[in-house]
Amino acid sequence: MNINEELVVIKRNIVDILPNERELREKLEQAKSQSRPLKIKYGVDPTAPDIHLGHTVVLRKLREFQNLGHIVQFLIGDFTAKIGDPSGRNELRKPLGEDVIRENSLTYQKQVFKILDESKTELIYNSKWFGKMNFADFLKISSHYTVARVLERAEFKERFKKNQEISLLEFMYPLLQGYDSVMLENDIEIGGTDQTFNLLVGRDLQKTYGQKEQIVLTMPLLEGTDGVRKMSKSYGNYIGITDMPSQVYGKTMSIPDNLIFRYMELLTFLEHDKIQKMKQDVEASKMNPRDAKAFLAYELVKLYHGEAEAENSQKEFVKVFSGNEIPDEMPVIEIGKEKIWIVEALVLSSYAKNKTDANRLIIQGSVEVDSVTIKDPNTDIVLDKEHIIKVGKYRFVKIKPK
Repeated sequence: MNINEELVVIKRNIVDILPNERELREKLEQAKSQSRPLKIKYGVDPTAPDIHLGHTVVLRKLREFQNLGHIVQFLIGDFTAKIGDPSGRNELRKPLGEDVIRENSLTYQKQVFKILDESKTELIYNSKWFGKMNFADFLKISSHYTVARVLERAEFKERFKKNQEISLLEFMYPLLQGYDSVMLENDIEIGGTDQTFNLLVGRDLQKTYGQKEQIVLTMPLLEGTDGVRKMSKSYGNYIGITDMPSQVYGKTMSIPDNLIFRYMELLTFLEHDKIQKMKQDVEASKMNPRDAKAFLAYELVKLYHGEAEAENSQKEFVKVFSGNEIPDEMPVIEIGKEKIWIVEALVLSSYAKNKTDANRLIIQGSVEVDSVTIKDPNTDIVLDKEHIIKVGKYRFVKIKPK
């Protein structure tokens, strides 16, 4: 494959190439002339145990780089997770404990190789270098950036205007992420558009330390199943890659119609021309959007659970939502007490992000217990037997006494 053909693959779904495409081309040409792979850095902080489809937008791009013969440096920020990335945050993020970080890191290792080629992946922890540093070393890193530059960051600028807290630890975060690039001497770093500031700090620090600066590639942020906010476990609008097949299928069927083809482009390996043809058919009323969504749901289940599970999930969906039946598979939560408040059960199931969200779902008539619509947010569920909670049209959870 020549450089022009590689660029076509690399640029698909990319938002920004910084500083420009010319420097990216030069990197590719130099690597080809030296018969060496480029090193592509991607860093994640293990702040939650599961990877969802929002994460896979970047992971799939990394896999495309691997298919082109390059190496992915998958950096797990087990040290930086103690600080908390302020990207996209308008409030102080609580640091995590070491035991939580360790447990989450192990699950990340297992899950990323559902997408990445393990033979072309370097798995790295940034505690390898940060864990050995003393205070003087950290002060030296901080001397390479000014407060004025850090305050250029949108999140900090907004919080500063509103007189909201910004910790000194958060000021350090972009520098630490940038220093990761110094230690890895990577050619390219990739991340979501909310990471642009951090990624550019990496370029600056590499130059300061006498290295060739990385090219920055940014990817779009995926909207969650609500179609409004970015996909996140904290918003309860996510589809996890380890969710049960029927959950992946059902959650996908719940997304707004305007996200169908965006999901196809960002989350599958379907040919662009095929996606465009389907989109044109829907726009011309030659295809029902529900059929296009079912096709997407099938593809996503097949991708992470195999074709047999995709077939089963499709059949079960038709059975449950056409015949008004209960699915054979659903999450199960065991409760070690005699009763549970319905609001608490919704939060516990992750179908509501908090008590306010749970109250809203109940008031709008979106919650059923054992096929009976719950109208009173003060309802308690007596745990004398198993109960099925239904949230909206597509989400089920079973609660039972422990």
